[in-house]
Amino acid sequence: MTDRHPLVLEARLDEPLSRWLWIVKWVLAIPHFVVLIGLWIAFAVVTLVAFVARLFTGRYPRGMFEFTVGVLRWTWRVQAYACGPLSTDRYPPFTLADVPDYPARLRMEYPEGPGRRGLPLIGWWLLGIPQYVIAGLIAGGWGAQASVAGIVVLVAVVLLAVTGTYRPALFELVIGLNRWAMRTTAYAALMTDVYPPFRLDPGGMEPVPGGPAPMPPGAAPA
Repeated sequence: MTDRHPLVLEARLDEPLSRWLWIVKWVLAIPHFVVLIGLWIAFAVVTLVAFVARLFTGRYPRGMFEFTVGVLRWTWRVQAYACGPLSTDRYPPFTLADVPDYPARLRMEYPEGPGRRGLPLIGWWLLGIPQYVIAGLIAGGWGAQASVAGIVVLVAVVLLAVTGTYRPALFELVIGLNRWAMRTTAYAALMTDVYPPFRLDPGGMEPVPGGPAPMPPGAAPA
């Protein structure tokens, strides 16, 4: 098992789930979408400023880092509720801060020591192109139904409507897909120098460093 990625994305299947609420969750979440549009515009501006700061100092200003983590965290909660995994019926809070008891969480520690700077930093975007392509295919942004994750979620909620159960194997798979995409987003936004691994880490909890590799979705423990 490789070292744990600095971005920790976790979720739990918050059962019992309504069979039909998922159909209108995107409408209920419109206030969040409005706020997030503004937050993501600010996210883009902050990323540009952080690029300049890192270019000369190698460091991402801490206050800006905490803001960008907060935007990713807020986004993940809304995705889990309304347009991504759809794994909770609990309405997401309006905050950039971590909410420990919410069933979808994202955390990321501020990197210790200076990172890349100068010309090596400029090449970061080119190195990330393979990951950006994969992340676009598997997650598509906002749980787009044309993405792999979107198709898996669609199957999951149709089964939920028919059987009343959200299949755990599908939940674990879709969390792994979103984890891959969010790691790539953090790399693209210069929040970490750790290149996203080319692997799927399924399951609601992050894999433990030094522990066994994650089981395939739905596999029974030995």
